[in-house]
Amino acid sequence: MLRLRYIKYSLVSGFLILTFLIQLVFIQDWNFVLILQALILDFAIILGIYAFRGFDNSTITSLNACFVAFFSGTLLGSLFALLVILFFRPRISHPVFLITMILAVLPFPILSNLILKRALKTLPPKKYLVVGRESEIGEILREVERTSMGKIQVIGYMNPSPMALEQAITTNIFDAILVADQKLYRSVESVLEKASSQGKSVEFLPLIVEQTLKRIPIELIDKFKEYYEIEFSKVSISPAKKVFDIIFALIGIIIGSPIMAILAIAIFVESGRPIIFKQKRIGTNMKPFTFIKFRSLKNLGETELEKLNNPNATIKQRVTKVGKLMRKFRIDELPQFFNVLNGTMSVIGPRPEMPAYHNQCLKNIPYYSLRYKMKPGITGWAQINYKHTSGLEDYKIKTEYDLYYIKNRSILLDLQITLRTIETMLGMKGAR
Repeated sequence: MLRLRYIKYSLVSGFLILTFLIQLVFIQDWNFVLILQALILDFAIILGIYAFRGFDNSTITSLNACFVAFFSGTLLGSLFALLVILFFRPRISHPVFLITMILAVLPFPILSNLILKRALKTLPPKKYLVVGRESEIGEILREVERTSMGKIQVIGYMNPSPMALEQAITTNIFDAILVADQKLYRSVESVLEKASSQGKSVEFLPLIVEQTLKRIPIELIDKFKEYYEIEFSKVSISPAKKVFDIIFALIGIIIGSPIMAILAIAIFVESGRPIIFKQKRIGTNMKPFTFIKFRSLKNLGETELEKLNNPNATIKQRVTKVGKLMRKFRIDELPQFFNVLNGTMSVIGPRPEMPAYHNQCLKNIPYYSLRYKMKPGITGWAQINYKHTSGLEDYKIKTEYDLYYIKNRSILLDLQITLRTIETMLGMKGAR
């Protein structure tokens, strides 16, 4: 897999260099300011393509999927770059902007598909000898094998004594040893250290699972509890994230103001007041806060609600005409930018849950409380990667995605989530 990652990095570097050289041909009287703008555009487009999974294994096997990912990423990346470039004087010309976009949406997806598909086919699978019990972690590793498209393979499991493991290492029928149980690791630690010093690759389950599945299964935390306790103890809201939230909330409010004004009038005309729906939700450190959004359901009285056997199951009956439109494009959530500005929410984070669901999950899902180390978000890693929750099992899987985000949070990941949320809103790929 390292070889494939190296090929992807080389491909991205090649795209950047080729695009920049072509841009230089079309930039007249180029200087530092114009070159900087060109580089901002190039990197924004590459980030957009990455955010839309243009270099994922599941995308590169289909030329059609490549075109969709590169087109979407180029469009959104260009828009983000434009927001920055508008502050420069002088600006790069329209032909340079257009040529850059054409390169990204026509030849690059074809080249990417041809090169990476061939690399994926010729890449041999990496075979692992697993130090752990199949009955405990077999299901997780089978999912890893499927998600890696067979490029990660488990050839056997061992619950070994030091002597048995030493004998197994001499067979050379595997490429690496995968430690899947922290307790078993302690019993054979000296053997693994010796194997590592002799050039044998020794890897740990959390890294493989997180890189492949992009979530942290609850069972994995049980197996590596000490490691995850340390990792989650480091969690804090960085100054960079606070700045990210303020900037994106202000941009969201400024761009969304005309839409919010139209929606407010439309809601009032169709079904009167209240225009804003307010509800108690659970926030950082499990403290409740007032969550706001545009009201999308009919404002029924208690008597009318009692006529419905199960109000939660009759959302379609209660949703307004304006509500249908808002829910389709998720624009009913625009007022939540004000939640971000008052510090109760973040742009990116776990979904803010209602107290009833929160209490139920807290009792039934281990480590659920860890998701409250970060502010709840308007959108998030779980929201774009998994379907709408309909039961405890769904909540468990969404929690696993939330925990992945909290552990691996970064501005780059936040930007990726932002772009993929726009993708979802436009009705393209993404979880609903």
